[in-house]
Amino acid sequence: MTRIALVVSDVDGTLLTKDKVLTERAAKAARRLHESGVGFTLTSSRPAIGMRFLIEPLQISLPVGPFNGSSIVDATMRPLEQSLIPPAAAARCVDLLHQAGVDIWVFTNDAWVTRNPDGEYVPNERRAIRAEPTIVGDFSPYLANACKIVGASSDFALLAGCESQMQQALGAEATAVRSQSYYLDITPPGHDKGTFVSAMAQRLGIPLDQVATIGDMHNDVAMFEVSGLSIAMGNASDEVKSKAKRITTSNQDEGFANAMEMILAENAQG
Repeated sequence: MTRIALVVSDVDGTLLTKDKVLTERAAKAARRLHESGVGFTLTSSRPAIGMRFLIEPLQISLPVGPFNGSSIVDATMRPLEQSLIPPAAAARCVDLLHQAGVDIWVFTNDAWVTRNPDGEYVPNERRAIRAEPTIVGDFSPYLANACKIVGASSDFALLAGCESQMQQALGAEATAVRSQSYYLDITPPGHDKGTFVSAMAQRLGIPLDQVATIGDMHNDVAMFEVSGLSIAMGNASDEVKSKAKRITTSNQDEGFANAMEMILAENAQG
């Protein structure tokens, strides 16, 4: 097996439990990667502000990729590379999501903006990213700086339909993909978790076949497709699992730690 030099991990449903907890075993596994000379970083649909709390316990020094990898920020959350949704496409996204009747959030680099503070998933997002939303009556002033737009709904079938409709409506103007069964993410065109993985490999001067990626959702498939080793979580759908080379246990059963320990063991074998 090719020695793994870099691991890129998803956050929700992968690194964290369903209760958004980083277990001590998961943190220890990440630290063991560092100790063995393997680089480690994160990419997530989360905004940069929602990744900050993971930097210290995971001892991350490499850049991370918020907004599904469409931005690259350093370990202090300072933007190194940033892409935005074209304003006209952002306005069209908001209109389409409104017509579908789903809750809408707009994220800039440093703010989470919503028109509905009582939205069904607002408490979930508040707990997940450890930040408060900015409540507005009009999204228009924020659309020129939109890093991500989210449609949130507990009607999973409706959101899956929105995903297809959004992809058809936007074409190459933006990327639309579900990061959770209840979240549809719209991010800048030409960027995804796969482009982040490629950018990190280039920054570190390593070939992509020395990169391992691990995730659980549709938005993780893009990084599976470019990495030498791809690992799906046990809690992933069968469709996502079919895109990965390996499958680990679920995020409720230390799937991340188990996968990292497997990588370390195989690296040690040469």
